[in-house]
Amino acid sequence: MSIFVILGLLVCIEAPGSSAVTPVFVKKGDDLLLNVTDDDVPQRFIIVAWKFRENSLATFSPFGETKVSDAYTGRVEFPVKKFSVKLKNLQEADSGVYTAQAIGEVQQTLKYNVIVQAPVSPVGLTVDSVSSSSDSCNLTVTCSTQDSHISSTLRCDTQTCSQEGGERSEVTTSGASLHVYLVNDSIICNHSNQVSWTENMTNIRDFCPQHAGSECVSAGISVCLVKTVVFSVGLIVMVSAVITVHIMEKLKKKDHSPERK
Repeated sequence: MSIFVILGLLVCIEAPGSSAVTPVFVKKGDDLLLNVTDDDVPQRFIIVAWKFRENSLATFSPFGETKVSDAYTGRVEFPVKKFSVKLKNLQEADSGVYTAQAIGEVQQTLKYNVIVQAPVSPVGLTVDSVSSSSDSCNLTVTCSTQDSHISSTLRCDTQTCSQEGGERSEVTTSGASLHVYLVNDSIICNHSNQVSWTENMTNIRDFCPQHAGSECVSAGISVCLVKTVVFSVGLIVMVSAVITVHIMEKLKKKDHSPERK
């Protein structure tokens, strides 16, 4: 009788108290190591069987023999760690529950819910409209991908900007996350899933000139003016010090010249 027929009979018996399912995210086209340690396998076991959903994947015998199901030949490798398997070149169709079951006097089970995701597509950020006055500026932006988009409005005065309704986000039709949010003077659009991310950003000052001097205004005092004065005074002090040292050196040389003697 084939070992996979035996396996088919054995794996139908679920061990009581099976472990919880561990979620694992992997990028499309990457390899994935599913690990089983010695502590996960009883000292006396009949077989350690891997399966994908209800299909036999690979087996380990107590004598160190390994076997891969014909359907997965070339797609499964055995790393140095015994009882573990490496899945090669994973595709989205490979998503699902992978189970390792150690069968013996005591049955132990490990489960991995593998989710294969394609990298997210580039994200675009456009400024749809700008309305401004002498002391304020409002702009509407749209963050978009191939299959989804999200819009947000920002309001700025000469000192600060705020995002109407706070950070905006939504889940795209492909299951990724789309966010548009404000950081200091930058509008950032982020497209991400569990395995990749991409970002686009623009500076508010490019569209709101009256906001360009926001960092120079605080509590009605021109910070830039203060900085300019401090810099100018510092420069004058430095130049004066250099001139004084130069004059003193010349006087010393004159005092020690032969003519003075």
